[in-house]
Amino acid sequence: MEYNQAPTINLVSGILLLGLATVWGGSFFFAEIALREVPPLTVALHRIFWAVPVLFVVVWWRGIEIPKSINAWLCYLVMGALNNAIPFSLIFWGQVTIESGLASILNGTTAVLGAVVAGIFLVDEPLTARKIIGSLFGFFGVAVIMGLEALTNFDLRNLAQLAILGAALSYSFASVWGKRFLSSYPPIMNAFGMLVGSTILMIPVAFYFDGIPHFILSTEVWTSLLAVSLLSTAVAYLLYFEILVRAGSANLMLVTLLIPPIAVGLSFIFLGERLGSEAWLGFGLIAIGLGITDGRLIKRIKN
Repeated sequence: MEYNQAPTINLVSGILLLGLATVWGGSFFFAEIALREVPPLTVALHRIFWAVPVLFVVVWWRGIEIPKSINAWLCYLVMGALNNAIPFSLIFWGQVTIESGLASILNGTTAVLGAVVAGIFLVDEPLTARKIIGSLFGFFGVAVIMGLEALTNFDLRNLAQLAILGAALSYSFASVWGKRFLSSYPPIMNAFGMLVGSTILMIPVAFYFDGIPHFILSTEVWTSLLAVSLLSTAVAYLLYFEILVRAGSANLMLVTLLIPPIAVGLSFIFLGERLGSEAWLGFGLIAIGLGITDGRLIKRIKN
C-alpha cells in the first residue's frame, strides 16, 4: 500500500481528520461515564473486546489474508500490549482521579515522545536537535500542568498524571515495534491482530484485578462502553488508515492537537468539568513542542 507523504490536506481528508479527533477525543469522555459503574481495567477490556468482531468483518470483507505464523501472532501480542492493553489501562486508571480533559492533554505528549523514542531505536529516524528541543517543550508543558508542588507533595493525582504519561510512552514504543516487525502486513490486519492480542492479555488481567464483569449496567454506561469500543477504537482505526493514505503520516500528527480541545469541550458541556489555566498553558507548551518536532511550521517561517 502506498502512503502519500506530501504535506497537503484536502477537504475530504480534513473532514476525516476532524472525525478521527472527535472519536478519539470522545474516548476520554465516554470512559469518564463508564467509570461511574465499571472499574478501569474492565473498561479497557470492553474497549478492545467489542472492536474485534468489527475489524474482523472488515478484514474478511476486504479479502485480507490472516497470518498463520506463530511469529506474526507473537508480534501482534506485543503490539497489543504496547498500543492497547497498557495505555488503555493506564489512561482509564488515571481518569478515576483526574479530569478527562486533563488526561487528553497529557496524552498529547505521545507525538513528541514518539519522535524521541523513534530517534533512539530507528536508524531511519535519527534523533535530531529539533526533536530534542520539541521534547523539552513537551517536558516543560507537563511540568507546568503537574506543578512544582509535585516535587515536595506527591499525591494520588500526581500518580494518575504519571500514568497518562506512561500510556503516551507505551504508544511511542508501539510505533517503533509496529514499524520494525509489522510493516510487511496490511495496516487493517495489524489493527485487527493487535486487538486480538490485547484482548487475550486483558481478559485474565481484568478478571484477576476487577473480578468477573457485571453486565447489569445503566443505559448511559452501556452506551459509553459501546461508543468507546465501536467509535473510538474500531471506527477510529479505519479513519486513521484512510487519512494515512490520503494525507500522509506528517499530517496525521495534527490529530494530536485537535483531540484535547474536543475532549475538554465534551467534558465541559456534558460533565461540567473545568480546567485551570495551568492545564491550558501546559497544553500550549506541548503544542509548541509538537510543532518544533514536526518542523514544517519552522520551515514556513524561514521561507
